[in-house]
Amino acid sequence: MRNQRYKVSIVGASGYTGSELARILINHPEVEIVSITSESHKGKRFSDLHGQFSGIIDFELIGADEVNIEEVDVVFLALPHGVSMEFVKRWIDDGVKIIDLSGDFRLSSPEVYEDWYKKDHTFPKGFEQAVYGMPELYSDEISTATLVANPGCYPTASILSLAPLFGSGLGSVSGAVIDAKSGLTGAGVKASNTTHFSNVNDNFKAYGIGNHRHTVEIQEQLSFLMKNSVILQFTPHLLPVDRGILATSYLSLDKEMDQESLTSLYKDFYKNKPFVRVRNQAPSIKEVRGSNYADIYPFWDKRTKRAIVIAAIDNLVKGAAGQAVHNMNIMLGLNESIGLLQVPMQP
Repeated sequence: MRNQRYKVSIVGASGYTGSELARILINHPEVEIVSITSESHKGKRFSDLHGQFSGIIDFELIGADEVNIEEVDVVFLALPHGVSMEFVKRWIDDGVKIIDLSGDFRLSSPEVYEDWYKKDHTFPKGFEQAVYGMPELYSDEISTATLVANPGCYPTASILSLAPLFGSGLGSVSGAVIDAKSGLTGAGVKASNTTHFSNVNDNFKAYGIGNHRHTVEIQEQLSFLMKNSVILQFTPHLLPVDRGILATSYLSLDKEMDQESLTSLYKDFYKNKPFVRVRNQAPSIKEVRGSNYADIYPFWDKRTKRAIVIAAIDNLVKGAAGQAVHNMNIMLGLNESIGLLQVPMQP
């Protein structure tokens, strides 16, 4: 039995993901936060940026170059796309476990990344070591990984909603239609015209139509599950709420199906997966708020012969920080649920 707690560092403190990591990790019984970094706020206290941590996490923010990587067991990279890869390149051979919450290593190759992210990839070798960090699909691979690419928020909800169908060979190469809506925190902490209060309040809009970068992430993972190339339609929408994702997926099936069989398929697929709850009614985003749960409701529409699957997650927890901690637990050989059993906040 280990006598000391594992030491973790959060690289990138100014955003919502960094603060959510701190909120979860500060009460995790097996880890100790030893450093949190911010290049733009170096020297300030963490609680100066995020007032909810006043008197709880007050230590000084440092630059990433000041992290003593030799004393750290796990480092979380809560950094923008294109920035994380530089730190992975620097630390990958230093014996530390890395969980990258950016999109830098989620895809199958640097070429696919460059095509969809419109950025040059400066550490292609990292793709050889990266494991896609969805515990419901890749727990064994995550357990031995040095580098885990934490999934995106939209892909988490979308893939979990369709994985039982594609994993059972019931999907279609013509794919699915995914209609997804996210709260404003999914756009990040930096303000823009899109996220301006007067543009979001009492409003609802689609964006990234036909070319959102999460499309290929979802498409690749469903293709891997089906062992065939899949094409799908993904359209995201911006909700005038702070957090939460609701994704509705539509998939036509050629095979005979009924509601009982569809429900059983999902319950069997997610058996012993502690953070996926197969519901008997459509979930709402408040029913998962602040938690690491993914609530999924599969519905069989016998009129159209389509499966309609609704998934609800908290984009900052199951879609980011909570899933990252889940990955950490598996990488360290801990109980996968430890530190993550927060009950959703409603209302």
